[in-house]
Amino acid sequence: MKRSLIFAALLTTGSYALADAEHGQQLHDKHCMKCHDTGVYTREDRRVANQDALVKQVKRCELNLGLQWFDSDVNDVVQHLNQSFYQFK
Repeated sequence: MKRSLIFAALLTTGSYALADAEHGQQLHDKHCMKCHDTGVYTREDRRVANQDALVKQVKRCELNLGLQWFDSDVNDVVQHLNQSFYQFK
């Protein structure tokens, strides 16, 4: 019973609750900063308007750079960016 409650809680909170923002920052700083600085996240006309769009953008950048990250890596970068810049709920 206890195990099923934990599993249900994980499903309802989503994978972002388990993401590692510190690891995401390391990946971000190593790879994303090669193409742009953090100004892209704070500009007035930024394209990312919600968490789903942020996930899509991180995946698009990952694909363009040929990084072949695991889903957990993408989630970590999304978590870092959301905590540091976007503040989506």
